[in-house]
Amino acid sequence: MLFLAVFAGFLAEYQLEHKIERDRAKELAASFYDELEADSVILHTVMNNRNRKNKSLIYLKKYFLDSNMVNCSRDFAINFCYGFATYSPSIFEPKDAILEQLKNSGSLRYFKNSELQRLIGQLVVTIMSLRSRNEIELAFSMNRLLPFLIEHNDQKWYDQLGVDGSSFLLDILKTYETSGRVIPFEFNKAENFDRSAASNLVGVYQIIFKGSQFRQYVDYQKLNHELLDVLRKEYHLK
Repeated sequence: MLFLAVFAGFLAEYQLEHKIERDRAKELAASFYDELEADSVILHTVMNNRNRKNKSLIYLKKYFLDSNMVNCSRDFAINFCYGFATYSPSIFEPKDAILEQLKNSGSLRYFKNSELQRLIGQLVVTIMSLRSRNEIELAFSMNRLLPFLIEHNDQKWYDQLGVDGSSFLLDILKTYETSGRVIPFEFNKAENFDRSAASNLVGVYQIIFKGSQFRQYVDYQKLNHELLDVLRKEYHLK
C-alpha cells in the first residue's frame, strides 16, 4: 500500500510537471507566433517598397545613359528620389526579442516538435545572414549613393515637395507621384556628369539590392510562413 501511494504520488507529480511544460510551451509559442506574424506584415510592406525602388533603379540606369539632364522630366525626379533618397522603407529588420529569450533561457526545450526546432534553427541563421546583407546595402548606400546624391541633388525640389524633419519622405513622394503637380527638378552639375559611370553605379547597386531580396529576404519570408503554419497546427493558434 505504501509503495502504491508513493508511486501514485510520483505519477501525479510527473503529470503535473508535463502539464506545466505544455502550458509554458503554448504560452511561449503564442508570443513567438505574434512576433513572427507582426514581422510578416511588415515584410510584406517592405517587399512592395523594394519592388517599387527596383523599378526606379531600372528607370535611372537607362535614363542616365541617353536622356536630358538639363531639363529633367517629372518621372526622373520621382525615380531619382525613390532610387537614391529613400532607404529605410525598403529595409527589413526582423524582430527577435522572443526568439532570443527562447535561446538564452533554454526555453526551446519546451518545443518537442522536431520540425519546429529545425525551423527555429534555420531562422536564427537566416536572420544573421539578412542583417549582414542589410549592412552591405547600407555601406554601399552611404559610401557611393549618398555622395552622388549630395553632388547632384536639387534641394529646392525637396523643399517645395514639403519634406522636413517631421515628415515621412515616402508618403509625401507617393502623394506627389499620384497628383498632377509638377515641381521642376534641376540636376546639379549636369555639365560635369559622367553618364556611363552613373549608369554603372546604379547597375551595381541594383545587383546588390536584388541579390538581397531574392535570397535573404525570400529565405526569411518562406521560413516565417513555415513557422507560422507549424505553430498554428502544433498549438492550435489563430
